Amino acid sequence: MNPLEHCITPDWPAPAQVKALQTTRQGGLGIAPYDSFNLGSHVGDSPLVVARNRMLLNTLLPGEPVWLEQVHGTAVADADHADCVIRADACIARQRGSVCVVMTADCLPVLLCDKQGTVVGAAHAGWKGLAAGVIEATVQAMNIDPKNLMAWLGPAIGRDAFEVGEEVRAVFVGNDPQAASAFTPSPLRGEGWGEGEKWLADIHALARLRLNALGIAQIYGGGCCTYREREKFFSYRRDGVTGRMGTFIWLE
Repeated sequence: MNPLEHCITPDWPAPAQVKALQTTRQGGLGIAPYDSFNLGSHVGDSPLVVARNRMLLNTLLPGEPVWLEQVHGTAVADADHADCVIRADACIARQRGSVCVVMTADCLPVLLCDKQGTVVGAAHAGWKGLAAGVIEATVQAMNIDPKNLMAWLGPAIGRDAFEVGEEVRAVFVGNDPQAASAFTPSPLRGEGWGEGEKWLADIHALARLRLNALGIAQIYGGGCCTYREREKFFSYRRDGVTGRMGTFIWLE
C-alpha cells in the first residue's frame, strides 16, 4: 500500500521548507466502514489496523505527529514539546521536524504558515470550534502578525450538504453580521432535525470571514466536499460510523 498516491498536497505558495499533506480515505489497510486509510483510533476501528496505517503514513513524515484528542474547543498544543497537552483542537510548531496534525471527517482542517517559513499551525474547525474561535487561538499562539500569514482550507462538508439549525446561524451572525452571506435557506429538511428553520452553511466561507477579520488575505484551498465525494473522503454526516483523515504540516 502507498497512501502517498492518494494524498493531497496543498496548492499554496508556502515557503519551500513548509511541508503539508492531506490524506484521503484511500491507500490503507482497513475494511468497511473504515476502508481503507483510517487514522482515527477513537472511532471503533481495529487498533492494529489504525497502527499499521499510521506506520504507513510515518514513512512520509520526518517524525511522529502530535496526535490530538480533539474536543471541538480552542486549546492549542505545541508540537515542539513532547509533553505538550494533547487535549486540543489545534497545534503549532517552530522546530524543524515537529509535525502538527488534525483529524477530520466533515469538519474543516485549516493550515497556517508565515511567509518566511518560521512557524506552522493546524486547526480543527468544525462549526463549534470555528464559532468559539479556534482559528483566532491558533493565530495568537503562532505569535506572528496575521498580515504575514497564509492559510489553506482542506476538505470539509460542502454548503449544499451541511444543513444546520437556526441556532447555529444565530451564533455566527451574532458575532459578525457578514456571516449571514454564508447561509442559505435549506430545501433539504433532513429527517431527525426537529422543528424550526434550517439553513445550508458554507463552512469554508465562514472560515474565510474569520481569517479576513484577523488580517489574513492569502487564503487557498476549499474546493473539496467530504460528503459528496464518497469514494475519496470519510464523512461523519453521511455515514455515521466512519474513519478519520489527517491534515499535516511541518517545517522541513
